[in-house]
Amino acid sequence: MGIREEVYFEGGPHIGDLILNILIGLTIVGIPLTVGAIVRALWLRFRITDRRVTVTGGWRGRDRSDVIYSEIVKIVTVPRGIGLWGDMVLTLRDGSRLELRALPKFREIYDYMNQRIAAKNPNYTGTANS
Repeated sequence: MGIREEVYFEGGPHIGDLILNILIGLTIVGIPLTVGAIVRALWLRFRITDRRVTVTGGWRGRDRSDVIYSEIVKIVTVPRGIGLWGDMVLTLRDGSRLELRALPKFREIYDYMNQRIAAKNPNYTGTANS
């Protein structure tokens, strides 16, 4: 019998990201942003559990990244959409980064992840937020 993970958050990007970028897309300059938001809305999915962070994305949702909390050394968050959603960048022990774009409830998710990282990584000192 395997160890069961407790899912804290599972879902896609905040709907406000799509709405805002569609409005911006009414201008010629904003079309690439709109296309990006549509692709995120269709295929980007987040799964935050008590053991790991999983991001599924890419063209038709074919790319998947799993990160366990002990590998994360830094989190940076950037509020978007008047703070209703935000972007989060996880820096890993090997120097690579994982981006979580248009994350709903990003402040609550940040707090949840911060607690898990501190418990798994004794050298973790906190993070920089914007």
